[in-house]
Amino acid sequence: MQTRLHTRTTPGESFRRVQETSHESVLGELGQVLFESLPRSDQRRRGMEYVLGLLGVEGRKSIRNISSLFGGEAAEQSLHHFISGSTWDWSPVRRALARHLEEISPARAYVLGPMVIPKAGDSSVGVERRFDPSRGQMLNAQQAVGVWAVSEEHSTPVNWRLHLPETWLKDATRRRQASIPEHMSAETMDQCCVEAYLSIVRDWGLPVRPAVMDARESEVPGLVRRLQSAGAPMLLRVSANMQVTPVDPGLPRTVADNEMTAHQLMMAVRPLRQPVIQRGPAPGGRAVHAGLTAAVRVRLPRRGARRPAGGRDLVLLGVGENGGRWPGELWLTDITDLHPAQLLRLSRLTRRVDRDFSEIAERVGIRDYSGRSFSGWHRHATLASVAHAVAVLSGTAEPVTEVSRATA
Repeated sequence: MQTRLHTRTTPGESFRRVQETSHESVLGELGQVLFESLPRSDQRRRGMEYVLGLLGVEGRKSIRNISSLFGGEAAEQSLHHFISGSTWDWSPVRRALARHLEEISPARAYVLGPMVIPKAGDSSVGVERRFDPSRGQMLNAQQAVGVWAVSEEHSTPVNWRLHLPETWLKDATRRRQASIPEHMSAETMDQCCVEAYLSIVRDWGLPVRPAVMDARESEVPGLVRRLQSAGAPMLLRVSANMQVTPVDPGLPRTVADNEMTAHQLMMAVRPLRQPVIQRGPAPGGRAVHAGLTAAVRVRLPRRGARRPAGGRDLVLLGVGENGGRWPGELWLTDITDLHPAQLLRLSRLTRRVDRDFSEIAERVGIRDYSGRSFSGWHRHATLASVAHAVAVLSGTAEPVTEVSRATA
């Protein structure tokens, strides 16, 4: 028996052991719920091992690295088959995760966020030359949409939809090699976002929550029509040059009913701005600070398209800082019964998702799948989402490096 009486551990090592114990405890309970749909006990065991590997292995979360924790080459073959060659359905696992999170901490909204996955070659399913706004350049990549359940306590991805370009869907050889299902058809990124959201409320029976997303690169009128047709409340960040027509009865006649850009409208209503208290990082490091908002009822240009039956009124929300550029942000919503301060807080949920993507999802390897198949990608994304949830629910989402620095 090994003794640890004279073993000196660093703060980082001690924290890592606490993490591992917490992860196993939470996953032991959570796994019974999430993996109930897996028909065989060995599949449920592999699922637990894969999630623990995503949480525990250092560096890239490849199947080889994960299997090193559970028996080397034999474990690698088993895990590879479990992810890429098995037949288990990932949808019930995602549904169980979303329902469990809703029970313990109901979501305030679902944030729809794009995920670009750079790739060196062209054999990974869905890869093509794409523009990555975060890098400001074209690159070889996959692109997916994540649906994040955001509550008062946490944000966790509960659904993913991989965007498949037409070049892949029209190529019979590529479809066969990547095992792309026959029912998958071409769709825009906006359609991809809406379908990912609708799967949760339409197919899984979860409560309808606001869909919050950055739509500055989207075709906003079409996106609004799709969401309103589905009965989904929305809060969309929009670009300054989006065309709107103000219909607010309180506006001057020189402004009302004249089509203009969202930026022009917000400049015209600058005198109507109202102060609002914001929470979160601000210039100077203040946690609580005063901002400015202005809300105006608008409609979007019809351009020959029919407004959906029962289409709800829209509000354009301008947001800025005292003494800063106006407007700093522009948001479009059909949630007209909330005060601008409440809408502002709802919009800030995107920042929490951005933070949790970087600090948790990236750390558990959400973009690390190196296989080529459609089903393999979805199974990996599903189990990485479970690993993300375990990290959040166990209270160990803080990276070890951060703790090491704080206690050194």
